[in-house]
Amino acid sequence: MTTVDDNRTETLALRRKQFRDELVTAGLLVPMGIDGLYGRGAVFEAVIDGIDHVVRRKGRSVHGDQPKLLRFPPVYSRAAFEKTDYIASFPDLTGAISTFTGDNKDHRALLADRDAGEPWDSHLHPAGTMLVSAACHPAYSTLDPTLPDSGQLLDVYGYCFRHEPAIDPARMQAFRMHEYVIVGTPEQAAEHRDSWVGRGLDVLGELGLEAKPVAANDPFFGRVGKMLATNQLDQGLKTELVVRLYDDLDDGTAVVSANCHQDHFGETFGLTTSDGGVAHSACVGFGMERIALAMLRTHGIDAQSWDKDLWAVLGK
Repeated sequence: MTTVDDNRTETLALRRKQFRDELVTAGLLVPMGIDGLYGRGAVFEAVIDGIDHVVRRKGRSVHGDQPKLLRFPPVYSRAAFEKTDYIASFPDLTGAISTFTGDNKDHRALLADRDAGEPWDSHLHPAGTMLVSAACHPAYSTLDPTLPDSGQLLDVYGYCFRHEPAIDPARMQAFRMHEYVIVGTPEQAAEHRDSWVGRGLDVLGELGLEAKPVAANDPFFGRVGKMLATNQLDQGLKTELVVRLYDDLDDGTAVVSANCHQDHFGETFGLTTSDGGVAHSACVGFGMERIALAMLRTHGIDAQSWDKDLWAVLGK
């Protein structure tokens, strides 16, 4: 027997697919043959650039030129990845890179398997690199072990990968995050996280989006993960700013996330404050593609016809 929840779930899935199809038809996203993986069209990129203009303007108004600007490729060392302990909490989202390291004989064996229609992945070997799962992850291994009195403020922007194939355009496998990160004392981390909740709402308000803050938890894996998620909620370590993309069919889509990591990265990367304590860290992350999608849902799929005042906010 079909329930109200079943109907709601089916309707939501249909709406997500319709939105994805509209984005593709408009040339905003370019499908690449795998759910959740897209190229971006010129107009979509113009919107992304405009959003980043607003994010950077807010960052400058708060922090001036204090943040250390870091831009990383979407790949970093396995050694640094191991220290994040991401594989323990999110093995299902992880992306590892493998490559061919054999000789001519090994290559012939690979091609023979390919020609026979057999999997050839077994001929590849770990490259010692991982796909970046969170924009800030490559940063911690680059910091001086002893932090200044004011802590270390970072401005990090880059592509992230999470293996979540889905029709929902808001759940991409490759997406960009712009983060402001603090590594310092527990008080500095807590203040950074708390203050950026309001600042994130300000940014979204400038973009014409109605958002609300909600306590949240990460999708930790397995039975132990359930306990970690509960602890994260109980301690109020994560706040998401959510926007409704599909009216009342769901609870909203997270477009900004403010997080306290406590001493997790300070401990694993050997980072200490100027008085010798283990460093704490916190970040605010702006999901660039998700914010762009929220704007397209709110202001219309034809971004070029948006009000000129909105484009002026975007710096265009």
